[in-house]
Amino acid sequence: MSTTPYYWEVPCDHAFLVDRSPKNVPKPPPQQGAVGWAAPLKAVSANRQEVVLTVQGTGPETVVLEDLHVRVVSSGPALDWNQYVMGNGCGGQVDTASFDVSLDLGTPTAVPIGGQRDFPYSVTESDTEVFHATAHTSGQDVSWYLELEWSSGGRHGMTRVDDHGKPFRTSASRDDSYYAYPLGSDHWEPVEGG
Repeated sequence: MSTTPYYWEVPCDHAFLVDRSPKNVPKPPPQQGAVGWAAPLKAVSANRQEVVLTVQGTGPETVVLEDLHVRVVSSGPALDWNQYVMGNGCGGQVDTASFDVSLDLGTPTAVPIGGQRDFPYSVTESDTEVFHATAHTSGQDVSWYLELEWSSGGRHGMTRVDDHGKPFRTSASRDDSYYAYPLGSDHWEPVEGG
């Protein structure tokens, strides 16, 4: 199993909150560099976070993926930090996420969207499943993780899905304003919300 904690179809599809001024924030990374960029800045996904989970069997038996659970570790007021968008000037995009997670609900659940079917699924050594879970909040700072419930033969269990051993963290932004790093620019530029 592998997890991509920060996934975006197009760069403007993801923003981070960072408790630093623009002059102290390096230029946005390519998607594959997001973890290395976000970790030292203690950056938090702004408003929404798409997580990709790739699951494959490890032996000859079929593994049935029974369900995907959302676990909230903590929830508090939204962060009052600057918002930095990873791209600028993007057009519309197709939502490829399979499951929607509203972190503002008392008990968040992973709900299939876009015609996706709900659990169960099955995987083998040669048959992989890829799940997209898009979590969002409009007013809170939420630490959370997923649990994948599975069974195979007489065995069953739960596998925790998180950000390399720590919970995912998603916070609403304070307003619609943000910083963008336009193509050809060498610094972050403020953009007022509309």
